[in-house]
Amino acid sequence: MKRKSSLSPLETLLESRRGAVLPLPPRLARLYGRMRMPPRSRLHVFSNFVTSLDGVVSLAEKGHASGADISGFNAQDRMVMGLLRALADAVVVGSGTLGADRRHVWTAEEICPELAGEYRTLRRALGKTMPPLNVVVSGRAAIDLSLPIFASGKTPTMIVTTFGGIKRLRNAPPTVAIAALRTRSGGRGATIAASAIVDAVRKVHGASWILVEGGPRLLGDFYAEGMMNEQFLTLAPQIAGRDVGDRRLSLVMGKAFAPRHPLWGRLADMRRGGSHLFMRYAFEQSK
Repeated sequence: MKRKSSLSPLETLLESRRGAVLPLPPRLARLYGRMRMPPRSRLHVFSNFVTSLDGVVSLAEKGHASGADISGFNAQDRMVMGLLRALADAVVVGSGTLGADRRHVWTAEEICPELAGEYRTLRRALGKTMPPLNVVVSGRAAIDLSLPIFASGKTPTMIVTTFGGIKRLRNAPPTVAIAALRTRSGGRGATIAASAIVDAVRKVHGASWILVEGGPRLLGDFYAEGMMNEQFLTLAPQIAGRDVGDRRLSLVMGKAFAPRHPLWGRLADMRRGGSHLFMRYAFEQSK
């Protein structure tokens, strides 16, 4: 069920002091407050998710698999998602995330159209003349190339796949960049290394600020390789619950870190919008 929410300013509870203050347009600055990011001369990989109080990021049910069901279709969460996409040079998603929202395009304007003008103004101020590169990671490459992300022309796109998967992309339009990468063996079979994904994206697009929007298994690969600098996390005030054997997902899937190799983050920023908390955790890269 959709919940009513307004696009009202966030209350700053803790503010990050690292990085330079970005030139947010007046309305965005009023809604979010100050936003800092590291120099663009340095690679910075960050992620954004919304989770329930009991740690669910996706209900994994047809028609209810996106983060909107977790946030309660919260307008402030959409605003923050749009802001992070507006900052990003590239947005990386897995094939599961694409399958959960097949009509979506990963741009700021798509998630929060009421702030489209402000997002475009911000990108121009940052010297970004194009929308962020949308990157889909899929080992098998069983992808519908007629989906809007590939066919609408709203954003440049790239598919990262394997040497086996590339055979399914013979009819891909020339506007879609394709990178075929080697796989490595892991707990859930052959996977593409997160570091290789980042290298491929940077080779094609020269991206410095890379936003990873999932899914949880792809995010787990980035954390396992020490490739994640920051986690933006919206905590929604709902209990989603789980049943035995259901397919509901948590923030990271397919990887186990604690107790042998726990990954501890540092709370760098926290804002409040009603009963939603918007947090930013810093992680030390190991690579």
